Amino acid sequence: MKPQIAVLTGPTASGKTALGALLAEKLNGEVVSADSMQIYRGMDIGTAKPSPEETRGIPHHMIDVADPEENYSVARYVEEASRCVDKIISRGKLPVVVGGTGLYIDSLISGRSFAQAPGDDFLRSKLNRQYDHLGGQAMLEKLAKVDPRRAEKLHPADKKRIVRALEVWHLTGKTITEHDEETKKIPPRYQAACIALSFKDRRHLYERIDRRVDEMVGQGLFREVEALLQRGLPENCTAMQAIGYKEAAAALKGRISWQEAVETIKQETRRYAKRQLTWLRRNPRLFWVLWDKKPDYDFALRLSTEFLGSLGIK
Repeated sequence: MKPQIAVLTGPTASGKTALGALLAEKLNGEVVSADSMQIYRGMDIGTAKPSPEETRGIPHHMIDVADPEENYSVARYVEEASRCVDKIISRGKLPVVVGGTGLYIDSLISGRSFAQAPGDDFLRSKLNRQYDHLGGQAMLEKLAKVDPRRAEKLHPADKKRIVRALEVWHLTGKTITEHDEETKKIPPRYQAACIALSFKDRRHLYERIDRRVDEMVGQGLFREVEALLQRGLPENCTAMQAIGYKEAAAALKGRISWQEAVETIKQETRRYAKRQLTWLRRNPRLFWVLWDKKPDYDFALRLSTEFLGSLGIK
């Protein structure tokens, strides 16, 4: 039997952090983050990293494991996160994977990551220049013509993954989607019990997102971004493409007003949440916990532990 893990996912601002810590506390577990931006040191406010109070004293892994200058990959996440998961299991505890980066979660469970096609520095440089010249939306449209399924999962600002998907197609004649389909025949590394959080009415999720953005700004999001820029972090690096960071950087550079930046952050976060929900709804094995107007953690904890208990996780 494959090692068993619990997974808690859902769109941004759906309450995963709080419920994840409660689940780990209840089930003698430790949390493994599956957030593609919380991996970066010095990016705390805009990524909504859990505070010491929010962790409830539960160990949280895969947070602050890379510098923003690093080119962090899905393959590296799978390698490092699976090592954390295996150590937690060896201690007789339950790994509780918590996060909204679907690609990280799917890849961790399966033990696979992006297609392991060879790279080509000349081709990649050419595609990077095309991206810079044409823009992310145009390059995403190019990808959609050959690999619509992968294009649907990516944001125009995700330069690295758009370029990589096009590079794989040019080098191998196959899309990343086709490569991934071929590797699905390999048995998954873990047996995962997956819970997803959201709201019955998406309007309440969007209102919660807007409030959280306002809170981030009040907590010093712009000061955090300014500190990153002052230490020499390039605006075009992967970490600075995160929602909240690129808009704040544009405001700090005078290209847009602060109010425009805040409204754009809210809008882009709502769009991101919508894409996350689209991804999640493709998985028929998810156990959904849907909030009314606001989270009810006692209710969710009871439902979640009953679901996990039915699968032998107690």
